[in-house]
Amino acid sequence: MTKKNSENLYFIAIIPPEPVYGEALALKNHFKDAYKSKAALNSPPHITLHMPFKWKEAKEIELINSLESFSLTQNPFEIRLTNFSAFEPRVIFIDVTKDEKLESLQKQLKRFCKIELNLFNADYKEFAYHPHLTLAFRDLKKPEFYKAWEEFKEKKVETSFKVDSIALLKHDGKEWKELKRLQLKD
Repeated sequence: MTKKNSENLYFIAIIPPEPVYGEALALKNHFKDAYKSKAALNSPPHITLHMPFKWKEAKEIELINSLESFSLTQNPFEIRLTNFSAFEPRVIFIDVTKDEKLESLQKQLKRFCKIELNLFNADYKEFAYHPHLTLAFRDLKKPEFYKAWEEFKEKKVETSFKVDSIALLKHDGKEWKELKRLQLKD
């Protein structure tokens, strides 16, 4: 396959600003050090809006331009992160408080990606959209999960931040990197 036609993996997410970003990154590092779970460090702290999808690298500018036109139709809003939760027995995350504006953004993005970009994998088909900020997953072994969950299940976290952009991330073969920050309209 020529480089021109090669496909890369991309996904769309909300990346929190500082200090939330740094606090989440510190928690991801804690899971790596204390529970041998480092897979979550392969991406910046984020809340997924659209699951990973393949896209031709040669058409990357078209993808960015299209998503930029979408983002400029969306209004900024506040998001709240409240406490820890889990998808037993592998995933521990900070929960996102249910929010109509976030759900609307995700639904509109999902619809936009289907119609404009011909993408049909916005989320896990068998699960409703459940926004969260992952701290440990995939490589968190069951015994370590239960130890970690014992540490975090009663801990409290409450913070919020303004969502004024979404991000397009690209996989470089090893990890996810932010490719383009797409501002929401003012």
